[in-house]
Amino acid sequence: MTKREHFSGERVAQECICCASKKLNRSSAIVMPFIAKRIWGYDPVEITADWGFRDIKPGFAYSLCNSLHCLNCGVVFLDIRFTDRELSLLYEGYRDDTYTSLRELFEPGYAEKNKFFSGRAPYIEGIEAFLLERIPAPNKILDWGGDTGVNTPLLTKAKEVHVFDISGMATIDGVKAVSLDEIKQNQYDLIICSQVLEHIPYPHNILQDIVSAMSDSTILYLEVPYEEVMREFAGSPDLAQRKRHWHEHINFFSLDSMRKLVEGAGLELIEIVPNEISLGWRTAVVTSVLCRKVRV
Repeated sequence: MTKREHFSGERVAQECICCASKKLNRSSAIVMPFIAKRIWGYDPVEITADWGFRDIKPGFAYSLCNSLHCLNCGVVFLDIRFTDRELSLLYEGYRDDTYTSLRELFEPGYAEKNKFFSGRAPYIEGIEAFLLERIPAPNKILDWGGDTGVNTPLLTKAKEVHVFDISGMATIDGVKAVSLDEIKQNQYDLIICSQVLEHIPYPHNILQDIVSAMSDSTILYLEVPYEEVMREFAGSPDLAQRKRHWHEHINFFSLDSMRKLVEGAGLELIEIVPNEISLGWRTAVVTSVLCRKVRV
């Protein structure tokens, strides 16, 4: 894909969110009940015989959607692309008491798991080692989508750390929340966008905003989950059929889709590598990406 200013931005995607290809496989799926309730106020409903339907069979009804699989770059994604308002409804007050109690209602056991998110994630130390093997310790960091800053890599190495996030959560000591206008007034050695792009309807647009905040010397670190289905069935043509439900992560990236996403945003790829991490209650794999602005 050549560099382009923006994607179509349609409510229901008709092209790949990473490479703009229209070669898409699709399969029916559902939006998980917590997401449907949090965003749209929809509850699962049981259709019974006393509804009096002639052609619709009794059973439980959930919010329908499609899983899309790009045959060009391999990304798998939810066809519904959330609006800015829907993202705000989902992520404002992220993991606060209201969020947690609602999610516990639909997903018993979530409140206990949520305790693992209260402090700094154990895997961040490994990411810091990964970065410091490849780049100098940065003086000034911007964590794009970094929530409170608690999981910002190299937090204690930098002289100044800024966070830009829509959650509205108060940042931890030593971290300053900044607006888009304030970002433009600063120059950063390292910009981090970690565990964000899997939540975003059109990742390319976010990357273009980030590129506009980069100087020629800025390094960008991207991190996304390398989901199990993407690893186990990499290259399979039936990935859409293997993804039957959608939660907060609305994009499942392949390695090739991340390459094409980065290049399409006008960035030069330095390195892309899977990293195994510990989340405290289970292990997982993330894709770590280092890149810079294309030098002209």
